[in-house]
Amino acid sequence: MGYTDPSSSRDLLGNRTLLFIFICAFAVVTLLQQILYGRNYLKRGLQFSWQNGEELANWTGTFNFTDDGAVKSGSDTGTRYFEFYEGPLEYNSTKCLELRQDIIEVKVLSMVKQTELFDRWKSLQMCKWEMNVTEANLFKSTLSRCCNAPAFLFTTQKNTPLGTKLKYEVDTSGIFHINQEIFKMFPKVPHGSVHLHNQLHSTCNLPPISEKYLTDVGVKTDVVTVNPSIITERFHKLEKWRKPFYDVLQVYENASVLLPAFYNTRNTDVSIRVKYVLDDFESQQAVYYFHPQYLINVSRYWLGQGVRAKRISTGLILVTAALELCEEVHLFGFWAFPMNPSGIFITHHYYDNVKPRPGFHAMPSEIFNFLHMHSKGILRVHTGTCSCC
Repeated sequence: MGYTDPSSSRDLLGNRTLLFIFICAFAVVTLLQQILYGRNYLKRGLQFSWQNGEELANWTGTFNFTDDGAVKSGSDTGTRYFEFYEGPLEYNSTKCLELRQDIIEVKVLSMVKQTELFDRWKSLQMCKWEMNVTEANLFKSTLSRCCNAPAFLFTTQKNTPLGTKLKYEVDTSGIFHINQEIFKMFPKVPHGSVHLHNQLHSTCNLPPISEKYLTDVGVKTDVVTVNPSIITERFHKLEKWRKPFYDVLQVYENASVLLPAFYNTRNTDVSIRVKYVLDDFESQQAVYYFHPQYLINVSRYWLGQGVRAKRISTGLILVTAALELCEEVHLFGFWAFPMNPSGIFITHHYYDNVKPRPGFHAMPSEIFNFLHMHSKGILRVHTGTCSCC
Protein backbone atom coordinates (compact mmCIF):
# COMPACT_ATOMS: atom_id res chain seq x y z
CA MET A 1 0.00 0.00 0.00
CA GLY A 2 1.60 3.29 -1.18
CA TYR A 3 2.10 6.37 0.94
CA THR A 4 0.82 9.78 -0.26
CA ASP A 5 2.13 13.08 1.10
CA PRO A 6 -0.96 15.07 2.14
CA SER A 7 0.82 18.41 1.48
CA SER A 8 1.73 17.62 -2.13
CA SER A 9 -1.54 18.96 -3.54
CA ARG A 10 -1.32 22.34 -1.78
CA ASP A 11 1.50 23.82 -3.97
CA LEU A 12 2.31 26.37 -1.27
CA LEU A 13 4.43 28.90 -3.20
CA GLY A 14 5.18 26.08 -5.61
CA ASN A 15 5.79 26.21 -9.33
CA ARG A 16 2.25 27.16 -10.35
CA THR A 17 1.98 29.95 -7.79
CA LEU A 18 5.38 31.41 -8.70
CA LEU A 19 4.52 31.25 -12.40
CA PHE A 20 1.26 33.11 -11.76
CA ILE A 21 3.06 35.82 -9.75
CA PHE A 22 5.67 36.21 -12.49
CA ILE A 23 3.02 36.60 -15.21
CA CYS A 24 1.16 39.23 -13.18
CA ALA A 25 4.34 41.19 -12.49
CA PHE A 26 5.35 41.07 -16.16
CA ALA A 27 1.90 42.31 -17.20
CA VAL A 28 2.04 45.25 -14.76
CA VAL A 29 5.55 46.28 -15.88
CA THR A 30 4.56 46.05 -19.56
CA LEU A 31 1.45 48.16 -18.94
CA LEU A 32 3.47 50.84 -17.15
CA GLN A 33 6.03 50.92 -19.97
CA GLN A 34 3.31 51.40 -22.56
CA ILE A 35 1.73 54.23 -20.55
CA LEU A 36 5.05 56.03 -20.08
CA TYR A 37 6.08 55.38 -23.69
CA GLY A 38 2.85 56.84 -25.00
CA ARG A 39 3.07 59.91 -22.79
CA ASN A 40 6.65 60.52 -23.86
CA TYR A 41 5.74 60.49 -27.52
CA LEU A 42 2.59 62.53 -27.02
CA LYS A 43 4.64 65.11 -25.17
CA ARG A 44 6.96 65.54 -28.11
CA GLY A 45 4.17 65.58 -30.66
CA LEU A 46 5.77 62.84 -32.71
CA GLN A 47 3.71 62.48 -35.84
CA PHE A 48 5.25 59.71 -37.84
CA SER A 49 3.59 56.40 -38.63
CA TRP A 50 4.71 53.10 -40.04
CA GLN A 51 3.22 50.98 -42.78
CA ASN A 52 4.83 47.95 -44.35
CA GLY A 53 8.00 48.74 -42.44
CA GLU A 54 8.40 52.25 -43.90
CA GLU A 55 7.84 55.65 -42.35
CA LEU A 56 4.88 57.47 -43.88
CA ALA A 57 5.82 60.93 -42.72
CA ASN A 58 8.93 62.49 -44.21
CA TRP A 59 11.31 63.06 -41.31
CA THR A 60 13.24 65.73 -43.21
CA GLY A 61 10.77 68.37 -42.12
CA THR A 62 8.20 68.08 -44.91
CA PHE A 63 5.29 65.91 -43.92
CA ASN A 64 2.61 64.21 -46.02
CA PHE A 65 -0.70 65.95 -45.66
CA THR A 66 -4.26 65.20 -46.77
CA ASP A 67 -6.36 67.76 -48.60
CA ASP A 68 -7.77 69.06 -45.32
CA GLY A 69 -4.33 69.63 -43.85
CA ALA A 70 -4.15 66.62 -41.55
CA VAL A 71 -1.22 64.26 -41.54
CA LYS A 72 -1.86 61.11 -43.56
CA SER A 73 -2.02 57.89 -41.59
CA GLY A 74 -1.78 54.36 -42.93
CA SER A 75 -4.90 52.35 -43.62
CA ASP A 76 -3.79 49.06 -42.07
CA THR A 77 -4.44 48.25 -38.42
CA GLY A 78 -0.72 48.36 -37.57
CA THR A 79 -0.42 52.08 -38.35
CA ARG A 80 0.37 54.27 -35.34
CA TYR A 81 -0.11 58.02 -35.07
CA PHE A 82 -0.46 60.47 -32.22
CA GLU A 83 -1.32 64.03 -33.17
CA PHE A 84 -2.44 65.99 -36.21
CA TYR A 85 -0.93 69.31 -37.28
CA GLU A 86 -1.86 71.88 -39.88
CA GLY A 87 1.72 71.92 -41.15
CA PRO A 88 5.34 72.25 -40.00
CA LEU A 89 5.51 74.11 -36.71
CA GLU A 90 6.96 77.59 -36.50
CA TYR A 91 10.57 77.86 -35.36
CA ASN A 92 9.77 79.90 -32.24
CA SER A 93 6.66 77.96 -31.21
CA THR A 94 6.59 76.55 -27.69
CA LYS A 95 6.64 72.99 -29.00
CA CYS A 96 9.70 73.61 -31.18
CA LEU A 97 11.56 75.31 -28.35
CA GLU A 98 10.96 72.16 -26.28
CA LEU A 99 12.04 69.84 -29.09
CA ARG A 100 15.27 71.76 -29.67
CA GLN A 101 15.96 71.75 -25.95
CA ASP A 102 15.50 67.96 -25.93
CA ILE A 103 18.63 67.71 -28.08
CA ILE A 104 20.62 70.57 -26.56
CA GLU A 105 20.20 69.14 -23.05
CA VAL A 106 22.13 66.02 -24.09
CA LYS A 107 25.62 67.22 -23.25
CA VAL A 108 27.52 64.07 -24.25
CA LEU A 109 26.58 61.34 -26.70
CA SER A 110 26.78 58.61 -24.05
CA MET A 111 23.94 60.24 -22.07
CA VAL A 112 21.27 58.69 -24.30
CA LYS A 113 20.77 55.57 -26.33
CA GLN A 114 21.24 55.95 -30.06
CA THR A 115 17.57 55.17 -30.71
CA GLU A 116 16.54 57.85 -28.22
CA LEU A 117 18.71 60.43 -30.00
CA PHE A 118 17.16 59.40 -33.33
CA ASP A 119 13.66 59.81 -31.88
CA ARG A 120 14.47 63.30 -30.64
CA TRP A 121 15.94 64.23 -34.01
CA LYS A 122 12.92 62.89 -35.90
CA SER A 123 10.58 64.80 -33.62
CA LEU A 124 12.45 68.02 -34.36
CA GLN A 125 11.82 67.60 -38.09
CA MET A 126 8.24 68.79 -37.65
CA CYS A 127 9.66 72.25 -36.95
CA LYS A 128 10.77 74.83 -39.47
CA TRP A 129 14.47 75.71 -39.27
CA GLU A 130 15.67 79.29 -39.03
CA MET A 131 19.15 80.67 -38.65
CA ASN A 132 19.78 82.20 -35.24
CA VAL A 133 21.93 85.16 -36.25
CA THR A 134 23.05 85.86 -32.69
CA GLU A 135 24.19 82.27 -32.07
CA ALA A 136 25.80 82.00 -35.51
CA ASN A 137 27.77 85.23 -35.09
CA LEU A 138 28.88 84.22 -31.60
CA PHE A 139 30.12 80.88 -32.94
CA LYS A 140 31.86 82.63 -35.84
CA SER A 141 33.63 84.95 -33.40
CA THR A 142 34.85 81.98 -31.39
CA LEU A 143 36.25 80.31 -34.51
CA SER A 144 37.82 83.56 -35.64
CA ARG A 145 39.79 83.81 -32.41
CA CYS A 146 41.01 80.21 -32.42
CA CYS A 147 41.37 79.35 -36.10
CA ASN A 148 40.95 82.34 -38.48
CA ALA A 149 40.00 80.58 -41.71
CA PRO A 150 40.01 83.75 -43.87
CA ALA A 151 43.72 84.19 -43.21
CA PHE A 152 44.98 80.67 -42.50
CA LEU A 153 42.75 78.03 -44.11
CA PHE A 154 45.44 77.27 -46.66
CA THR A 155 48.99 78.36 -47.39
CA THR A 156 49.33 81.66 -49.22
CA GLN A 157 52.25 83.88 -50.15
CA LYS A 158 51.14 86.19 -47.34
CA ASN A 159 50.94 83.71 -44.46
CA THR A 160 53.80 81.51 -45.70
CA PRO A 161 56.52 83.81 -47.12
CA LEU A 162 59.49 82.67 -49.16
CA GLY A 163 62.05 80.99 -46.91
CA THR A 164 59.52 79.90 -44.28
CA LYS A 165 60.40 76.76 -42.34
CA LEU A 166 56.94 75.24 -42.22
CA LYS A 167 56.23 72.74 -39.46
CA TYR A 168 54.07 69.73 -40.27
CA GLU A 169 50.78 69.13 -38.46
CA VAL A 170 51.61 65.61 -37.22
CA ASP A 171 55.33 65.16 -37.83
CA THR A 172 56.16 68.08 -35.57
CA SER A 173 59.88 67.39 -35.81
CA GLY A 174 59.71 67.66 -39.59
CA ILE A 175 60.20 71.01 -41.32
CA PHE A 176 59.54 71.88 -44.96
CA HIS A 177 61.59 74.72 -46.40
CA ILE A 178 59.50 76.94 -48.69
CA ASN A 179 61.71 77.53 -51.70
CA GLN A 180 60.96 79.65 -54.76
CA GLU A 181 59.33 76.80 -56.71
CA ILE A 182 56.88 75.91 -53.94
CA PHE A 183 56.26 79.55 -53.03
CA LYS A 184 55.04 80.27 -56.57
CA MET A 185 52.38 77.56 -56.18
CA PHE A 186 50.72 79.45 -53.34
CA PRO A 187 48.00 82.03 -54.08
CA LYS A 188 48.84 85.65 -53.39
CA VAL A 189 45.64 86.49 -51.56
CA PRO A 190 43.81 84.95 -48.58
CA HIS A 191 40.98 82.50 -49.02
CA GLY A 192 38.13 84.97 -48.74
CA SER A 193 39.21 86.80 -51.92
CA VAL A 194 39.90 83.77 -54.09
CA HIS A 195 36.69 82.09 -55.13
CA LEU A 196 33.86 82.57 -52.65
CA HIS A 197 30.68 83.06 -54.65
CA ASN A 198 27.08 83.43 -53.52
CA GLN A 199 27.00 79.67 -52.98
CA LEU A 200 29.94 77.39 -52.28
CA HIS A 201 29.58 73.62 -52.67
CA SER A 202 32.31 71.28 -51.46
CA THR A 203 32.81 67.51 -51.65
CA CYS A 204 35.33 65.31 -49.88
CA ASN A 205 37.81 62.76 -51.25
CA LEU A 206 36.86 62.49 -54.93
CA PRO A 207 33.36 61.00 -54.57
CA PRO A 208 31.65 59.96 -57.81
CA ILE A 209 29.10 62.47 -59.13
CA SER A 210 28.12 60.64 -62.30
CA GLU A 211 24.53 60.35 -63.51
CA LYS A 212 24.14 57.20 -61.39
CA TYR A 213 24.42 59.34 -58.24
CA LEU A 214 22.75 62.47 -59.57
CA THR A 215 19.82 62.26 -57.16
CA ASP A 216 22.20 61.75 -54.22
CA VAL A 217 24.67 64.60 -54.66
CA GLY A 218 23.60 66.76 -57.57
CA VAL A 219 26.19 68.27 -59.91
CA LYS A 220 27.45 71.39 -58.11
CA THR A 221 31.00 71.31 -56.76
CA ASP A 222 33.24 74.32 -56.17
CA VAL A 223 35.86 72.66 -53.96
CA VAL A 224 36.91 69.00 -53.90
CA THR A 225 39.31 67.65 -51.30
CA VAL A 226 41.72 64.84 -52.10
CA ASN A 227 43.29 62.62 -49.47
CA PRO A 228 46.87 61.81 -50.62
CA SER A 229 46.28 58.19 -49.61
CA ILE A 230 43.73 57.96 -52.43
CA ILE A 231 46.34 59.16 -54.92
CA THR A 232 48.82 56.64 -53.53
CA GLU A 233 46.43 53.68 -53.65
CA ARG A 234 44.41 54.39 -56.79
CA PHE A 235 46.90 56.30 -58.91
CA HIS A 236 50.29 54.92 -57.80
CA LYS A 237 51.50 58.26 -56.40
CA LEU A 238 51.26 59.76 -59.92
CA GLU A 239 54.73 58.38 -60.61
CA LYS A 240 53.71 56.69 -63.88
CA TRP A 241 50.40 57.34 -65.64
CA ARG A 242 48.86 60.68 -64.73
CA LYS A 243 46.00 61.01 -67.18
CA PRO A 244 43.60 58.70 -65.26
CA PHE A 245 43.86 61.04 -62.28
CA TYR A 246 43.41 64.09 -64.49
CA ASP A 247 40.32 62.50 -66.07
CA VAL A 248 38.78 61.92 -62.64
CA LEU A 249 39.25 65.57 -61.72
CA GLN A 250 37.58 66.70 -64.94
CA VAL A 251 34.29 65.34 -63.65
CA TYR A 252 34.34 68.26 -61.22
CA GLU A 253 34.97 70.72 -64.07
CA ASN A 254 36.53 73.89 -62.62
CA ALA A 255 36.33 72.94 -58.95
CA SER A 256 39.37 73.91 -56.90
CA VAL A 257 41.42 71.04 -55.44
CA LEU A 258 42.34 71.14 -51.75
CA LEU A 259 44.95 68.81 -50.20
CA PRO A 260 46.64 68.33 -46.78
CA ALA A 261 50.15 68.53 -48.23
CA PHE A 262 51.71 69.42 -44.89
CA TYR A 263 49.82 66.99 -42.67
CA ASN A 264 52.89 64.73 -42.57
CA THR A 265 56.04 64.25 -44.62
CA ARG A 266 54.51 61.44 -46.71
CA ASN A 267 51.80 63.72 -48.06
CA THR A 268 54.00 66.47 -49.45
CA ASP A 269 55.50 65.02 -52.62
CA VAL A 270 52.30 63.41 -53.89
CA SER A 271 50.30 66.60 -53.17
CA ILE A 272 52.77 68.74 -55.10
CA ARG A 273 52.54 66.31 -58.03
CA VAL A 274 48.83 67.11 -58.28
CA LYS A 275 49.76 70.70 -59.13
CA TYR A 276 52.26 69.50 -61.74
CA VAL A 277 49.68 67.18 -63.34
CA LEU A 278 47.10 69.95 -63.73
CA ASP A 279 49.74 72.30 -65.11
CA ASP A 280 50.91 69.67 -67.63
CA PHE A 281 47.36 69.27 -68.95
CA GLU A 282 46.80 73.05 -68.88
CA SER A 283 43.88 72.69 -66.50
CA GLN A 284 42.16 75.78 -65.11
CA GLN A 285 41.57 74.08 -61.77
CA ALA A 286 43.36 75.74 -58.87
CA VAL A 287 45.27 73.73 -56.26
CA TYR A 288 45.41 74.77 -52.60
CA TYR A 289 47.10 73.24 -49.57
CA PHE A 290 45.70 73.28 -46.04
CA HIS A 291 47.86 75.34 -43.72
CA PRO A 292 49.15 72.94 -41.03
CA GLN A 293 48.67 75.48 -38.24
CA TYR A 294 45.02 75.90 -39.20
CA LEU A 295 44.51 72.13 -38.98
CA ILE A 296 46.19 72.05 -35.57
CA ASN A 297 44.01 74.88 -34.26
CA VAL A 298 40.79 73.32 -35.57
CA SER A 299 41.66 69.95 -34.03
CA ARG A 300 42.35 71.60 -30.68
CA TYR A 301 39.06 73.45 -30.77
CA TRP A 302 36.98 70.35 -31.47
CA LEU A 303 38.88 68.34 -28.89
CA GLY A 304 37.54 70.84 -26.39
CA GLN A 305 34.03 70.12 -27.71
CA GLY A 306 34.37 66.39 -27.04
CA VAL A 307 35.58 65.17 -30.45
CA ARG A 308 38.33 62.83 -29.28
CA ALA A 309 40.03 61.13 -32.20
CA LYS A 310 43.42 60.66 -33.77
CA ARG A 311 42.29 63.03 -36.51
CA ILE A 312 39.12 64.97 -37.20
CA SER A 313 37.45 64.29 -40.54
CA THR A 314 37.94 66.41 -43.64
CA GLY A 315 34.23 67.13 -43.54
CA LEU A 316 34.50 68.68 -40.09
CA ILE A 317 37.45 70.80 -41.23
CA LEU A 318 35.45 72.15 -44.17
CA VAL A 319 32.36 72.79 -42.04
CA THR A 320 34.49 74.71 -39.54
CA ALA A 321 35.92 76.85 -42.33
CA ALA A 322 32.49 77.41 -43.88
CA LEU A 323 31.08 78.63 -40.57
CA GLU A 324 33.63 81.46 -40.67
CA LEU A 325 33.50 82.18 -44.40
CA CYS A 326 29.81 81.77 -45.28
CA GLU A 327 26.69 83.58 -44.15
CA GLU A 328 24.66 80.36 -43.90
CA VAL A 329 25.79 76.72 -43.86
CA HIS A 330 23.75 73.65 -44.92
CA LEU A 331 25.05 70.09 -44.56
CA PHE A 332 24.00 67.23 -46.82
CA GLY A 333 25.11 63.63 -46.43
CA PHE A 334 26.61 64.12 -42.96
CA TRP A 335 25.55 61.09 -40.92
CA ALA A 336 27.89 58.77 -39.02
CA PHE A 337 25.63 56.05 -37.71
CA PRO A 338 24.99 52.61 -39.27
CA MET A 339 21.26 53.37 -39.39
CA ASN A 340 19.40 56.42 -40.61
CA PRO A 341 17.05 58.22 -38.18
CA SER A 342 14.27 55.82 -39.18
CA GLY A 343 16.28 52.79 -38.10
CA ILE A 344 17.09 51.59 -41.62
CA PHE A 345 20.64 50.34 -42.16
CA ILE A 346 22.65 52.46 -44.60
CA THR A 347 26.13 52.36 -46.14
CA HIS A 348 28.96 54.54 -44.85
CA HIS A 349 29.13 56.50 -48.13
CA TYR A 350 26.44 56.85 -50.76
CA TYR A 351 28.72 55.07 -53.25
CA ASP A 352 30.36 52.38 -51.05
CA ASN A 353 30.52 51.00 -47.52
CA VAL A 354 34.23 51.49 -46.84
CA LYS A 355 34.64 52.67 -43.27
CA PRO A 356 37.56 54.61 -41.74
CA ARG A 357 40.15 52.81 -39.67
CA PRO A 358 38.84 52.05 -36.17
CA GLY A 359 39.72 54.83 -33.75
CA PHE A 360 41.02 57.17 -36.46
CA HIS A 361 37.96 59.43 -36.63
CA ALA A 362 35.17 60.13 -34.14
CA MET A 363 32.34 60.54 -36.63
CA PRO A 364 29.42 60.06 -34.19
CA SER A 365 30.80 62.82 -31.95
CA GLU A 366 31.16 65.10 -34.97
CA ILE A 367 27.56 64.53 -36.07
CA PHE A 368 26.37 64.95 -32.47
CA ASN A 369 27.93 68.44 -32.47
CA PHE A 370 26.25 69.22 -35.80
CA LEU A 371 22.85 68.24 -34.36
CA HIS A 372 23.50 70.60 -31.45
CA MET A 373 24.41 73.43 -33.83
CA HIS A 374 21.31 72.70 -35.93
CA SER A 375 19.17 72.96 -32.78
CA LYS A 376 20.80 76.29 -31.91
CA GLY A 377 20.26 77.70 -35.42
CA ILE A 378 23.98 77.88 -36.27
CA LEU A 379 23.80 75.58 -39.30
CA ARG A 380 21.25 73.27 -40.85
CA VAL A 381 21.66 69.51 -41.10
CA HIS A 382 19.67 67.81 -43.89
CA THR A 383 19.14 64.09 -43.31
CA GLY A 384 16.29 63.41 -45.69
CA THR A 385 15.86 62.40 -49.30
CA CYS A 386 16.88 65.06 -51.82
CA SER A 387 13.90 66.24 -53.85
CA CYS A 388 15.82 67.95 -56.63
CA CYS A 389 19.20 67.81 -58.38
